[in-house]
Amino acid sequence: MNESVSRACDILMAFRFEGELLRLRDLVERTGLSKATAFRIVNTLTSRGLIERAGRFQYRSKTRLLQHRSLTLGYAAQTSEFAFSRAVTESIERAAAKEGISLITVNNRYSTKIALRNADLLIREKVALVMEFQIDEHAAPIISGKYREAGIPMIAIEIPHPGAIYYGADNYRAGLMGGRYLGRWAKQHWEGKIDEVILLEVPRAGPLPQSRLAGALQGLKEVLPSAENAAVFRFDCNGQFGRSLHVVRNHLRSTRAQRTLVAAINDPSAIGALRAFEEAGRAQNCAVMGQNASVEARAEMRRLGSRLIGSVGYFPEKYGDGLIPLALEIIHKRHAPPAIFVEHKLVTPDNVDQLYPNDPLLEAAAIDEMLFVPSGAKTGESTLPSEQP
Repeated sequence: MNESVSRACDILMAFRFEGELLRLRDLVERTGLSKATAFRIVNTLTSRGLIERAGRFQYRSKTRLLQHRSLTLGYAAQTSEFAFSRAVTESIERAAAKEGISLITVNNRYSTKIALRNADLLIREKVALVMEFQIDEHAAPIISGKYREAGIPMIAIEIPHPGAIYYGADNYRAGLMGGRYLGRWAKQHWEGKIDEVILLEVPRAGPLPQSRLAGALQGLKEVLPSAENAAVFRFDCNGQFGRSLHVVRNHLRSTRAQRTLVAAINDPSAIGALRAFEEAGRAQNCAVMGQNASVEARAEMRRLGSRLIGSVGYFPEKYGDGLIPLALEIIHKRHAPPAIFVEHKLVTPDNVDQLYPNDPLLEAAAIDEMLFVPSGAKTGESTLPSEQP
């Protein structure tokens, strides 16, 4: 290869991720070229539009070289069954492909046993870093210990793992947003009068995801001080539609409450609770708040008269755009914060079309069909498998 061309490639390959800003001294350090040679090549590449100046002393590459072709990352998906987890997976795969990174994806299938087995598999593959998305807090130290012993850095998605950088929801803040909206809704529609509050939990996920519900209750009481006098019921729904349907169905057989607010840890459990109220002919006695603003919830909020009044959005379709650059920062031993929280917005029937104008009608129709329990379904049987909490 021509030596000048080779040196130019060295300069371009020194930029390790899209948008990275480097000084001339950084380029010299990464390429081993002399300062004079690096300066001359940078000027040539700048004049040809392959590099641009960013300020007086920094440069940014404008090329799309696959500089990470030899890099392999591991990703353990929580599940492929439903929209939120699937959207996270698709966004990570898309972002990795964009950067030319090889990605080994495994599916934890919402199972502790499978998550442990997948950790062993990714270790055998000798990946450079793992992005782990699994729900069981009791498995978290075992899994992180496996990677630590293998010398593989780790990013924990949504569920904290010891020693891993956390990426995901700001759970308490997301709960506050939902709880405050429940309070405002009750003021507007029920003159601030409520009889009970139902919190749908996933204890196995640990205290951080559970803080969504602590935040929801606190936010509700901030807006609606009278909520202090309402009965509060906590049910373990395991993040599942069928489990939520079952526990709320049983609760409705023993309560005469006329105004019930429901705060759920995720959308499938929120919709399960709503279906229980509808089944009992008591839909007008409830208002339900979800979390994730997944496609199931967005379809439900578009349903005329639905009492799913909102869901806090996490925008999983953007997760990969944050996770892949973070992985590269960690691999290249640059500074990375201990936790990165994703963007949250309250999604309601009033703004769902504005925030998600391209939700396909066909997919919404398919989801609507899936969410309704078929006649003859067994009590507590899940027709909507687990979703991320």
